Amino acid sequence: MNDHSADHPLDRLTFTNRFTTELPADPDTRVAPRQVTGAAFSRVTPSPVSAPTLLAHSPEVAEMLGLPAQLWPDDPTALDDFAQVFAGNRLPAGADPHAMAYAGHQFGNWAGQLGDGRAIALGEILTPSGEHLTLQLKGSGLTPYSRGADGLAVLRSSVREFLCSEAMHHLGVPTTRALSLVLTGDKVVRDMFYDGNPKPELGAIVCRVAPSFIRFGNFQLPASRDDLDLLRQLVEFTIRSHFPELLPVGAVGGDKPISAEVIAAWFTEVVRRTAQLIVEWTRVGFVHGVMNTDNLSILGLTIDYGPYGWLDDFDPDWTPNTTDAGHRRYRFGQQANIAHWNLAQLGSALVPLVAEVELLQAALDRFPSEYQRAAEAMMAAKLGLPEAAVDDEAGRQTLRDLQTELWRVLTLAETDMTIFYRRLADLPSDLDGRHERMAVIADAYYRPEQLDTDTIAQIDQWLVAYQAQVRASGCDDRSRRQAMNTVNPKYVLRNYLAQLAIDAAESGDHSMIAELLDVLRFPYDEQPEHEAWAGRRPDWARSRPGCSMLSCSS
Repeated sequence: MNDHSADHPLDRLTFTNRFTTELPADPDTRVAPRQVTGAAFSRVTPSPVSAPTLLAHSPEVAEMLGLPAQLWPDDPTALDDFAQVFAGNRLPAGADPHAMAYAGHQFGNWAGQLGDGRAIALGEILTPSGEHLTLQLKGSGLTPYSRGADGLAVLRSSVREFLCSEAMHHLGVPTTRALSLVLTGDKVVRDMFYDGNPKPELGAIVCRVAPSFIRFGNFQLPASRDDLDLLRQLVEFTIRSHFPELLPVGAVGGDKPISAEVIAAWFTEVVRRTAQLIVEWTRVGFVHGVMNTDNLSILGLTIDYGPYGWLDDFDPDWTPNTTDAGHRRYRFGQQANIAHWNLAQLGSALVPLVAEVELLQAALDRFPSEYQRAAEAMMAAKLGLPEAAVDDEAGRQTLRDLQTELWRVLTLAETDMTIFYRRLADLPSDLDGRHERMAVIADAYYRPEQLDTDTIAQIDQWLVAYQAQVRASGCDDRSRRQAMNTVNPKYVLRNYLAQLAIDAAESGDHSMIAELLDVLRFPYDEQPEHEAWAGRRPDWARSRPGCSMLSCSS
């Protein structure tokens, strides 16, 4: 597995492995599922696969790592080695593969130890630009945290993870990235609908890339066990490695304990980043679907793409997760409240290190105002209103009233959120006539028969109020349209598009994965040759499996 006899380009990656060098390792080398105590991670080797084949890669991520964007098209040996490495069959020189230990609340209930059950990090590298990035293989086999599962992943979930990671980045949403999607050549048995009908599916592995995969649950695990030494080590490592700007001058590389005040300042920054992340999800209509505390990044990144989805018809109560269908805990309109609740659990885990609990409480209490401030700026941008129009309380209140009423009228009839905002940018601020105004946004409605006289009147009343606010702001229509089209995407990874790519890939045609990736690299551009992909969800996809709600089976 570790043949370095050839001069493979991947052996020239510079591994630094700070996480495994500076934090305590699990002394037990068994891979069997078990409770791991006193350790931040377990060293484990990816399981070999039979016939790895590279299906897709991100040119931007490859370049970020110091690799050629097109991955040696004239060097089949290097390309094959790439597939071997990122399927887990060969470890590049310097790699230190491991799985992290963490815990979490799942659907509001304490779940105890969880950990990387099917993700194995190859290690951390230093990029040519000086950035530290961790390379992680998702679906690469058993770890001590697999909890009775097989540690593998199937093609359908891997396609979704690969495409969404890159789509979110190009939308401007903080996220982990995806370098590659590899088909393993093996079959993986999954019960997609949890209905007692498992079947073999194609296995696949995604290489995820991020500055760190540390999440809230990493701190919850030692705190729940009163392992304060490990808790402090994790906190100090995280601050020194990823938040050094919070440390006093000269303290970045020191070994002096970090003060409670700095830890509280760090928690404040995590609160701020998390609030901003949820605002960005709201801006593009993204619903995570599984906002457990083990699925929230300490860096404020979108992490763990499971049963996610974009709003097709605007519905604040929609969740893409079939497991969440009953209580809708993680529905679109609830994501900010859940983030706040999750931050409270993280804050509770930090209490043993901060005697002045009021410092943590003060940080937590900033979430609502941080979120509201960022959300108001985001909504002003979506509506094309300049900052000067909402820089006083009267302007902000007008914006709040516009948003509140807009969210109400968007639910009066099935309205495509993405299309609505793009069409709104085209509405002249001086356009007269109810029929003329409704014609501008008509493409956003799934069922025109729902637009009865009363519904049209309510929608148009909002449009008139919006036009008045645009005129009052002094913003000309051309500038407004340009500004709105930089924050309101035309192309998002609608579930049905991902499912079409999955269907084709499972039949041996991988071209749509590459095509979608290319389109989603420019989500705000018109791209007339791909106009069909910017349209409303087709009616056939309304209830088809994979095109609306999804299970956690992957």
